[in-house]
Amino acid sequence: MNIRDLGGLIRVRRESLGLSQHYLAKLAGLSRTTINLLEAGTLNDLGISKVMVLAEVLGLSLEANEVIKPHKKALLMASRTASVSYREKLTPKELRSAFASGCIPVERIAHLATLLDEAPASVLVSAVEEASLQTSVPAKKIWGHLATWAHDFKSTRRVWI
Repeated sequence: MNIRDLGGLIRVRRESLGLSQHYLAKLAGLSRTTINLLEAGTLNDLGISKVMVLAEVLGLSLEANEVIKPHKKALLMASRTASVSYREKLTPKELRSAFASGCIPVERIAHLATLLDEAPASVLVSAVEEASLQTSVPAKKIWGHLATWAHDFKSTRRVWI
């Protein structure tokens, strides 16, 4: 596979996850211009470390093939990440419901703030994908909910700024 083929695969996967070039760039620690040039097939070189980060964030294998099965326990992993510092646990069902509806129960606001600030990018992406598949809410809409929450919580994580 050459870099032009990789760019097309990155674009298709990004769009299927409902991610903008802007958010993908932030999640992967790259510029939006780099993502744009890669997807357009006009980037000459990216470097293996950056390709590996993009692959991990997007759930692609290093061979740049789409992962066949989405993480079936991504919501569980995300809910555990959000609950580490709290006595009451955020359940995967509560997380899925919040992702789909955009409404967070008052007693879970701190959990979601923790998730947005601390969860690895690949866990966030997988959890959004799983929630979208289970609820039929478009991933792009769920990403909008996360961005709104991050703004409301005044998150300092680079991806949300």
